[in-house]
Amino acid sequence: MFSNVKGETKLAGKKILIIDDNPMNMELASDLLEVNGFQVLQADDASTGIDLARNEKPDLILMDIQLPGIDGLQATRILKEDMATRDIPIAALTAHAMKGDEENILKAGCVGYISKPMDTREFPRKVEGFLK
Repeated sequence: MFSNVKGETKLAGKKILIIDDNPMNMELASDLLEVNGFQVLQADDASTGIDLARNEKPDLILMDIQLPGIDGLQATRILKEDMATRDIPIAALTAHAMKGDEENILKAGCVGYISKPMDTREFPRKVEGFLK
């Protein structure tokens, strides 16, 4: 369980890569993770995110599904086909969490998803669950 006090989570120091083209979503997710002691990497497009994942080897990737250019599902498939990144868990960030969308998210290789707008109380617990 996460604490609201900076640095008191047992998962403090884990590296999380957020790939999202919405600056407000990026800032909110980063703030929620940093206050819980996580190291946060950011990318605002899939290509940059794929490069960061390959170079930085994060413990978890939070992937926006609706990205310009290469979308989040395609980026997930690219990362899952790459020997260097295929074992990194990827959780989708999506405003589209309908039944068919969930199937597509899981089929692409994501371990699950977090609905947008994010519930700030649930977000840290969901991230912790994806890291286990």
